[in-house]
Amino acid sequence: MKDYSVKKLFVFLLVYCPITVFCQSGSNYFQQEVNYKIDVTLNDVDKTLDGFETIDYTNRSPDTLFYIWFHLWPNAYKNDRTAFSEQLLQLGRTDFYFSEEEQRGYINRLDFKVNNISAQLENHNLYIDVAKLILPSPIAPGETIKITTPFHVKIPFNFSRGGYVDDTYQVTQWYPKPAVYDNKGWHPMPYLDQGEFYSEFGNYTVDISFPSKYKVAATGKLQNTKTNNSRSTTHTYVQNNVHDFAWFANKDFIVKEDTLRLASGRIIEVKAYYTPEGKQVWKKSISFLKDAITTRSKWLGEYPYDVVSAVEATMGFDGGMEYPTITSISPMPDEQSLDLVIEHEVGHNWNYGILATNERDHPWMDEGINTYFDNRYTQLKYGTEITAAKGFIEKKLPEDPFNFAYRIAIAEKKDQPIETKAADFSPANSAVIAYYKTGLWMQKIETYLGKNLFDSCLHEYYNRWKFKHPYPEDFKKIIEDVSLTNMDSLFSLLNKKGPLEIPDKKKIKIDALFNFSKTDKYNYFFLSPAIGLNYYDKLMIGGLIHNYTLTEPRFHFFAAPMYSTGSKSFTGMARAGYNFMSYGLIRKAELSISGAKFTMDDFTDSTGTKKYMGFTKLVPSAKLIFRNKNAISQVVKYVQWKTYFIEETSLSFYRDSVSQQDVLTFPKTKRYLNQLVFSFENNRALYPYSAKLVTEQGKDFMRLALDGNYFFNYAKGGGLSARIFAGKFLYLGDRTIYKRFATDRYHLNMTGANGYEDYTYSNYFVGRNEFEGASSQQIMIRDGGFKVRTDLLSSKIGKTDDWLVAANFQTDFPKKLDPLQMLPVKIPLKIFLDIGTYAEAWKKDATSGKFIYDAGLQLSLLKDLVNIYIPILYSKVYGNYFKSTIPANKRFLQNISFSIDIQKFNLNKFLNLQGY
Repeated sequence: MKDYSVKKLFVFLLVYCPITVFCQSGSNYFQQEVNYKIDVTLNDVDKTLDGFETIDYTNRSPDTLFYIWFHLWPNAYKNDRTAFSEQLLQLGRTDFYFSEEEQRGYINRLDFKVNNISAQLENHNLYIDVAKLILPSPIAPGETIKITTPFHVKIPFNFSRGGYVDDTYQVTQWYPKPAVYDNKGWHPMPYLDQGEFYSEFGNYTVDISFPSKYKVAATGKLQNTKTNNSRSTTHTYVQNNVHDFAWFANKDFIVKEDTLRLASGRIIEVKAYYTPEGKQVWKKSISFLKDAITTRSKWLGEYPYDVVSAVEATMGFDGGMEYPTITSISPMPDEQSLDLVIEHEVGHNWNYGILATNERDHPWMDEGINTYFDNRYTQLKYGTEITAAKGFIEKKLPEDPFNFAYRIAIAEKKDQPIETKAADFSPANSAVIAYYKTGLWMQKIETYLGKNLFDSCLHEYYNRWKFKHPYPEDFKKIIEDVSLTNMDSLFSLLNKKGPLEIPDKKKIKIDALFNFSKTDKYNYFFLSPAIGLNYYDKLMIGGLIHNYTLTEPRFHFFAAPMYSTGSKSFTGMARAGYNFMSYGLIRKAELSISGAKFTMDDFTDSTGTKKYMGFTKLVPSAKLIFRNKNAISQVVKYVQWKTYFIEETSLSFYRDSVSQQDVLTFPKTKRYLNQLVFSFENNRALYPYSAKLVTEQGKDFMRLALDGNYFFNYAKGGGLSARIFAGKFLYLGDRTIYKRFATDRYHLNMTGANGYEDYTYSNYFVGRNEFEGASSQQIMIRDGGFKVRTDLLSSKIGKTDDWLVAANFQTDFPKKLDPLQMLPVKIPLKIFLDIGTYAEAWKKDATSGKFIYDAGLQLSLLKDLVNIYIPILYSKVYGNYFKSTIPANKRFLQNISFSIDIQKFNLNKFLNLQGY
C-alpha cells in the first residue's frame, strides 16, 4: 500500500468521493445524491421484468423539495401517442407507430412509499413516461429520504436502444428514476430516440435474477453469483458514482476477459461479450477496449472504475450505445469498424458518464467533444491509411461522408448552430453538427491554444468536474482559467451557423461522368457521352458537359448536344441556373434558363419522302423555396414562375387554285405560356400530403388547376394514395370557334394527357404524336388522371373547355392475394380507381352520366417512375367507345396505358438521402 500524504489523501477524496464535495465548483453549485438498491427478475416467456426498488434520495440543494419528478421511460413504448412515437414519425419512421401490441412496452404496478408512508404519483400533463411524486413531507436541505416501490415492466421490442430481439435482451432505461434537480431547476423529460439523457449520480447495488440458460453482462462489477435452482441464477452487481444502470442477456454470449494496468498502477477488468456470428470480427475486441481506455485516460483523466465491458447486441440502429462501464455495439462488418465504434462508445464513459452533462439540451458536450477524441484516436492509430483498394466508382465517392454531409448542409443553408437542443436538430444535423462540427470546433480551439495547453485545459476540466454536471459556461471557464485567454470569440461560434473556417478557393478540374470526392477543393466540369431515344429521332448520340455535383455549385449548368440518327438533325437540351442562398425566410432563390430541341412528329408524303417536324423551347424561370421554422419538418414550400417560349414546325395542306394541286408546307409557329406555381408538400412519414396550384396564361386563355394528394399508410406496409383535381379553363375575351380550336391542347382532360397535350414539352414521351402501336398508349398523369383513353375521337370523352373535377385512388394489392409475390424480382401491384365529372356531363344533351369512372390494375416499376395501367372496369360510355373503335381480339392489349414520369425523379428520394 502506498503512503498517502495529507495532500494526496485530499486529492483521493476529490476523485473517489465527489458527491459530498461541492464548494470547489462554485458557491451556487449543488448536486443531488441518489443511491439505488434494485432487485429484478427476468421472465423470458412473457418478456417482462418484476422488480423492487429502494432509493436513498439526499437533498443537497439549498431548497426544500415538496415533490420529485420521476422518469418512467418504459411507458414511452406504451402507445402511439407518446413523445417518443411522435418523434419517430418526425424522423421518418413508422415501425413503432404500426407495431403490434405485443411489441410495445410499459411500466406499471407502482406503489411508491416515502419513509414507509404511501405517496401519490401525479401524471405529467404532456408525457405518460414522466410523473411527479408528491412527498408526504417536504425534504429539507441536507435531508435523506427512503423511497420504495415495486414495478413491473413489459419489455418492448428493441425499437430504440433497448428491448428484446428474438430471445436476446438489452435492458436499458428500465426502472423508475428521479429527474435531475440542479441550479437551473427540475429537468423532467420524456424518452426520445433523438436526444439522450441527464440523470443523478449515485451508488447502485442490483440483483438480477434470470433463467440460467442466459449469460448476463451489466454495469458495474459482479460481486456474487447465486444459483437459485436448476432454472434460475442471480447476479449481484455493485457500482458507485454512476448515473445509470444497463444490462444485457443472451444465451449465446461468448465471453472474453482480461485485465489492464493503468498508468497509476491500478488494475481493471476488461470484458467482451459477443455472439458466435461475431466471433471473427470480435477476436481483437479486448485489445480495442484497452486502447480506448488507455488513450482516453491519457487525454482526459484516468478511468475511475474497476471494470469496462463491451457487448454485441442487436439494437434499433447501427452503431453503439453507451452506459456506465458498459457499451452495446451492433454487429459490425469488419475489425476497424468495431475498433472505432468501441473507442467512441467507451469514450462516453468520460463525456456522458463521468462528465455528466445535460445531453438533451447540450448534445455537443457529449457527442461532439467525444468526436474530437475519436478523431485523435483515428489519426493516432490509423492515420491516413487506406484500408482497401478503390475501384472507379469508389474513387469518386466522398472520402469522409460526415464532412461531405456537413458541407451540403451549409451550402443548402440547412445547418443549425452547435448549441441546439438534441430534439430540435434535423436528423442530418444531429450527426453533422452535434458530432462532426463540434469535433472541428474543438480542433479549432486546440490549434488556437496549442495542443499541450489545450490538453492541460481538458485535464483540468476532468479533474474539476468529474462525477458532476458541467454546463457550457463551466467548460468555457475552465479553458479561460487554465489558458489565461479570453474565449468569447471561439465560444460565440457555438451559436452561429455556417462554416467555422472560410473555405479555400477551389480549382477547376475536368473529370468524367461525376465526382463527389474532394468537392471542397475542386470545381468540377464533367464530360461524358450522351444518348437519347424517341420514336422520331431514333437513337441520338452526343456529349454531355455539366458541373452538377454535391455540394451544388451556385452557378450550375448542363448542355447535352446530340445528333439524331433518325431525323438527321442536331437535337439536345441545356440548362443554366444560379442560386441565391439565405438563412432568412427564403432559403433558396434560383434564376435559371433552359432549352430543348427535339423532333416531335413526322410525315411521309406521296413520294415516300419522310419529313420531320420538331420543336424548340426556351424557358426562363424564377423559383423561391421557403424555409421551415422547424428544422425537423418535412415541409417543402415554393413558388415558381416560368415563361415558355416555344417554336414548333407544323404540317399544312392547301389547294393551289392555279395549278390545281395540293401543296404541302411546314410552317413554323410560335407561342408562349406564362406559368405560376404555388406548391406545398409535407413529406412526413405518416400520411404525407401535398397541394399545388398552377395558374397558366397564354394567348386568349387562362388555365387554373388545383392538385391535391394524400397518402394513407397501411400498418403492414404500403397504403392508399388519394388525389383530388379541380380545374377551370377561361377564355380571355369572347369564346369563339377559332379560340376553341386554337386552344384545344390546353383544355382540361379527364384522361391522362397524351403527347400532343403535353403543351410545355415537360414530360418524356417515346412517341409523342403517335396514334398506333405501343408508343401511342403512353399518357401523362395530369388533370383528371383517368387511365382509359379515347384518343380516336375528335373530342375525347371528358375533355372540356369549362371545368373538371376528378378523384384518383391507388392502393397496394393485398400481399396474400398478389400473384406477383412469387417472382424473384419485386414488382409492386396496385389497384386504381378514378372518378370524375365535368361541365358537359351536366348538360341536358350529355352523352355520358354526370359521373364517370374507371378501375383496374397498376404495375409500378423503378420506384413509380414507370407505371403500367390495365383498365378492367369503366363507365358505359367508355365501353361503347371501345366496341365501336377497337376489335374485340385487340381490345385488352390496346386498352393498356403507361406513364413514364421522369420529371418526378428525385435523386435524394431514389437513394434514400432525404435527410441530407
